[in-house]
Amino acid sequence: MEELENASLFQLLSLSLGNAALIALGVVPENGAGPSSSQPVRLDAAKYNIEMLEMLEKKTKGNLTGDETLVLEGLLFDLRMKYVEASKNA
Repeated sequence: MEELENASLFQLLSLSLGNAALIALGVVPENGAGPSSSQPVRLDAAKYNIEMLEMLEKKTKGNLTGDETLVLEGLLFDLRMKYVEASKNA
């Protein structure tokens, strides 16, 4: 049971950092902002959250379940692509 809780908590932590990066990239609206609200892109904040996820990936290598690895790798891939796109448009 504890292992399941840890897996869920790890995925929640990963998704929370990913969501913060998406907000900084202007992809997801901040709390209280409507979907049509124009939000500033904060590349530095997005980069910080992506780097946090990269650090988690390195520090937990070999200790994650298959699902945790898939979530983290997929999230990082998606965020990196969105960051590159936002960088081109900035």
